Amino acid sequence: MSNVVVVGSQWGDEGKGKIVDWLSERAEIVVRFQGGHNAGHTLVIDGTTYKLSLLPSGIVRPGKLSIIGNGVVVDPWALLDEIDRIRGQGVEVSPERLKLAGNAPLILPLHRDLDQAREAASGKGKIGTTGRGIGPAYEDKTARRAIRVCDLGDRKTLEAKVDRLLSHHNALLRGMGLDEIDGKKLLDDLLALAPRLLPYAAGVWQELDRAHRDGRRILFEGAQGFLLDIDHGTYPYVTSSNTVAGAAAAGAGIGANRLGYVLGITKAYTTRVGEGPFPTELTDEVGQTLGERGREFGTVTGRKRRCGWFDAVLVRQAIKIAGIDGIALTKLDVLDGLEELKVCVGYRIGGQEFAHFPSAMADQAAAEPVYETLQGWQASTEGARSWVDLPATAVKYIRRIEELIEAPVALLSTSPEREDTILVKDPFAG
Repeated sequence: MSNVVVVGSQWGDEGKGKIVDWLSERAEIVVRFQGGHNAGHTLVIDGTTYKLSLLPSGIVRPGKLSIIGNGVVVDPWALLDEIDRIRGQGVEVSPERLKLAGNAPLILPLHRDLDQAREAASGKGKIGTTGRGIGPAYEDKTARRAIRVCDLGDRKTLEAKVDRLLSHHNALLRGMGLDEIDGKKLLDDLLALAPRLLPYAAGVWQELDRAHRDGRRILFEGAQGFLLDIDHGTYPYVTSSNTVAGAAAAGAGIGANRLGYVLGITKAYTTRVGEGPFPTELTDEVGQTLGERGREFGTVTGRKRRCGWFDAVLVRQAIKIAGIDGIALTKLDVLDGLEELKVCVGYRIGGQEFAHFPSAMADQAAAEPVYETLQGWQASTEGARSWVDLPATAVKYIRRIEELIEAPVALLSTSPEREDTILVKDPFAG
């Protein structure tokens, strides 16, 4: 049996939460490997809705081990609040069921404040972050001044690290005309939460090494999507981590040769939150219809998502760069009743045609989609659990998408409910 890596193949919000939850029934360990509490997964299980940001989706399943890897930036207050909230819904969360990498960097209030101040100062040039401090926390990690989970267990080390961190941030705050950080208060706040957080700290890489040697099935859960990758996405309108499948190895502490099957979660249309280019965006009645039917509001921020037609060029690019073996196609039912559907098969930029999405900002902003028009279907696909339940034109739409993106559909989701899923290929079978 293979391990499985789940990544988004668009701008995030593709429905990863449901698919990861569905797959976690077959897995024994579920691992988050990048991002922070800017991610948001919504699970609907037996009529109960669970909204997760930092906790892996496997936490709602009894008997599964959940791991937050070193590639995740962790807001300790947000994590503890989320644990309390999920416990309040009857989910058991204990150090036996949840392991937090000791070398994971922390998001501090100063990161959040800096994130929001930068966005406010940027005006029309803002990136559209969630304002939760993700970017500044990754900056400190890369600059080797981050405070990590393991530091909370040693007051002397923590004091030295707080001093070093604030020597940078307070100078920055002075330059921005903002109040400096009180080092003693920050230290006291961190020491106060340490007894609650440290019981979850563990050598995650060792847990995963043992699990792999014992033949246990591991599910690696990515956040955001390929087009928000810091290297390969629509830079600078991206997140601050690598969202491709290869990041699972570095972000969890496991060899790349142990990752296994890569499943790309792909919405049957396209959405994005925040600023940045979006070639197939629809600002008309169709776009509004997709947003209303798909309930396109961010799990974390509540922001309305921009909606548009399926972009086969972008998804094909994600598949090739991220190493995606097959896709899970979600929200097919949102397209029910539309007379015709359009799929982007290329771009026109400055009088030239492109079969890929270029890297230059000006080219991305100028890209005009070249569409192929397909027939829609009037029958409902909602809740379908086998191919025979689907209208012939819906099947034709799926097959054409497979041809254009050069990858097969391994799973098909037809509603938010866990069981409304058509399995074509079991990713754990390799």
